[in-house]
Amino acid sequence: MIIGQLKNGIVIDHISAGKGIYIYNILGLEKLEGTVAMIKNADSTKMGKKDIIKIGEIIDLDFDLLGFIDPGITVNIIEDGKLAKRERLTLPERISGVIRCKNPRCITSAEPELRQEFRLSDREKRIYRCIYCESAAPKENA
Repeated sequence: MIIGQLKNGIVIDHISAGKGIYIYNILGLEKLEGTVAMIKNADSTKMGKKDIIKIGEIIDLDFDLLGFIDPGITVNIIEDGKLAKRERLTLPERISGVIRCKNPRCITSAEPELRQEFRLSDREKRIYRCIYCESAAPKENA
């Protein structure tokens, strides 16, 4: 399969197989006017299988969000047909506005306009804790 080379754009690479469509939806890529290509289950010597997203324009991306969803993602910025910048993502130390605190006594439950914010407390187990009440984030979010 041949997907054309980008003159200017972004390649989100090394996405765990099956997470590409989730990232596509979270980033709202369906709203873009330009070209977006998603490759699912591409062969990878490093990962076995992986997903790749190519975006035909340069847009702002939340690297913390992407690193939270799938640490290990590589974001390549292409300018004038050449690699201009490469970011290898990891789990962010803090994540804001993505996870909701499950503790009904947390201040964020009483004041919904307060932004939900979590800090990474255990990198190996991918555990995030609310900065206000120290409750662990629900496992399905991490």
